[in-house]
Amino acid sequence: MSIKLVAIDLDGTLLNSQRQVSEENKQAIQKAKAQGVKVVLVTGRPLKGMLSILEDCGLTEEGDLGLTYNGGLVQWTQTGETLSQITHSKTDVLDVYKLSQKLDLPCNFIDLDTVYEPPYPKDKPSQYSRHMKALPYEPVDMTDLPDPFPINKIVMCWDQEELDQKVQEIPDTYRERYTIMKSRDNLLEVLPKAVDKGKGLKLLSELLDIALDEMMAIGDQENDLAMVQAAGIGVAMSNALDSVKENAQFITRSNDEHGVAYAIERYVLN
Repeated sequence: MSIKLVAIDLDGTLLNSQRQVSEENKQAIQKAKAQGVKVVLVTGRPLKGMLSILEDCGLTEEGDLGLTYNGGLVQWTQTGETLSQITHSKTDVLDVYKLSQKLDLPCNFIDLDTVYEPPYPKDKPSQYSRHMKALPYEPVDMTDLPDPFPINKIVMCWDQEELDQKVQEIPDTYRERYTIMKSRDNLLEVLPKAVDKGKGLKLLSELLDIALDEMMAIGDQENDLAMVQAAGIGVAMSNALDSVKENAQFITRSNDEHGVAYAIERYVLN
């Protein structure tokens, strides 16, 4: 069966170690588009956080889509118009903030336009601003949250060693209520239960009338695992986590060896 949609993660996948898109990857994406294949960047970032990458890859034309917030938000990249969105409620926000206090970890809430900063633990400011510079940061009073307060995702961003220890302390009740995963070494994400990149692909399947078997997904991290499993062809980067490689049909080259282009050339262009 021919591939009609390619879903590509950003960090560690499309982007190399210099956080750039290689010419080889750009050319492969454009060749796939020229054949009528949908190319969708799938990321934990907001749309504003990847606009320069989309423009660089020629993915801001009419009909181009972005799957952001780890599958919770589908938007037209040209206009930013939302096609589908799943958010946390105010109750969820209060619940997860309570967890962050128990874990003694800094926490941020992110919507379409803003990163909210609740009070942080003593001497533990969030490290999220190292990753997300595209949105403004705004303090928020946890005793006076607006209602409704729709939030796309909640993050806890702190030193990897301590974060990994704290992750083990998260009660099962929270894992039952939310999708909880790491997207980077020092970044834990808490999403609505109905959200992950695999469910995002299923949503694209419904919106575009493209079967999952006609999709290829390329990724490297824990948050990519669901889409690698969901797609007809799941591709892991050679620099991917072992858990992603074990669930992939194909292991491509690394993000510093144009692994995205290599996979597209093998399964889409040939």
